[in-house]
Amino acid sequence: MKVVAVVLLATAAFAQGSMAAKPRVHAALVGSWAVDTSRLPVPAEARPKSVTITFSDEGADRLRTKVEVIDPAGTRLEAEGVTPLDGSPTPVNSNFEADVSATTMPRPEVLIMQLAKNGSPASTRIYSVSADAKTMIETVAYFRPDGQPALRKNYFSRLR
Repeated sequence: MKVVAVVLLATAAFAQGSMAAKPRVHAALVGSWAVDTSRLPVPAEARPKSVTITFSDEGADRLRTKVEVIDPAGTRLEAEGVTPLDGSPTPVNSNFEADVSATTMPRPEVLIMQLAKNGSPASTRIYSVSADAKTMIETVAYFRPDGQPALRKNYFSRLR
C-alpha cells in the first residue's frame, strides 16, 4: 500500500511540475517567413508587395517578432516587439497595427498572439507551423467595421 501511495505522489508531483513548466520558444517557429501575397483575400492592386515575419528566441521565455511589409506603393512598414510567452500584456513599439501584445505557445508548433491598439482589441493571430516546419498558416480573428467577427488565413513559407 505504501508503494502505491509513493507512486501516486511521485506521479502527481511530476504532473504538477510539467503543468507549471514555463512555455518557451520552439525551434520550429524561429526564423523568417514570407507570406504568399497571391493568396491574400484582397484585390491584387491592394496587396502588399511582400510581408515577412521573423520570430527570434530572446531567452527567458521571450519572443521577438519583427514584421516587415512593403505596401503596394513600395513603402516599407515595420513592426517589432519582444513579449514573454506567459500571456501577459506587454507594450510593443507602436506601429500600424498594435501597441500592446500578449503571446503564448500552448504547443511547440502553435503561437497565439493577441494585439491591441489605443486600448481597443485589434486582432488575435494564431500561427501554426507544419510538421515539416517549411510552411505556416496564420489565422487572423478580428472584427469587421460593421462589428461582425471575421476570420482569414494567411499562408507563409519559410525563408530561413
